[in-house]
Amino acid sequence: MRVVIAEDSVLLREGLTRLLTDRGHEVVAGVGDAEALIKVIGELAAEGALPDVVVADVRMPPTHTDEGVRASIRLRRDHPELGVLVLSQYVEEQYATELLAGSSRGIGYLLKDRVAEVREFVDAMVRVAEGGTALDPEVVAQLLGRSRKQDVLAHLTPREREVLGLMAEGRTNSAIARQLVVSHGAVEKHVSNIFLKLGLSQSDGDHRRVLAVLTYLNS
Repeated sequence: MRVVIAEDSVLLREGLTRLLTDRGHEVVAGVGDAEALIKVIGELAAEGALPDVVVADVRMPPTHTDEGVRASIRLRRDHPELGVLVLSQYVEEQYATELLAGSSRGIGYLLKDRVAEVREFVDAMVRVAEGGTALDPEVVAQLLGRSRKQDVLAHLTPREREVLGLMAEGRTNSAIARQLVVSHGAVEKHVSNIFLKLGLSQSDGDHRRVLAVLTYLNS
């Protein structure tokens, strides 16, 4: 994968670069602020060399508030095919919701602590680059927990809610089956029941079903 990293901490930026290059990915640029991120992506796009994914911090200079997520939303608007994986120190539900407000194809939102879980982080980045979705479990928990459709969620069984949470993280049916130590067929049955109870039609593609669930829960 070809990656651009936007992180104002030089130590973390260099660490991510080393981590990804050691695993065969190409870091084509590393920048320290949102303005530089937008500039480098514009230059790469003009050259017909848009990266597969951008890994960006939510908070970046000069104010360290929301520059990173604002830049990510802008890049998604200008380059819908670009995967964006946002890293945050804490769960910031507003930012996650804003990122998911449009198409969440190729969108990820992870806590920085996940970077230490190298395999899961790299898997999430690759999933986003390939057009999938990768949401931190803690983000999913808050989105589900604060949903204004609790009356609908109340119809789900505890196991179905568990499956729904794993779906929202971007996991496939096979991955859910391994996580819950159940059969693939059992997961398929739970997924079908979830879509039926939420009034959603099941569509092909893991990221599309996640988008449907999250859009419904936060509408």
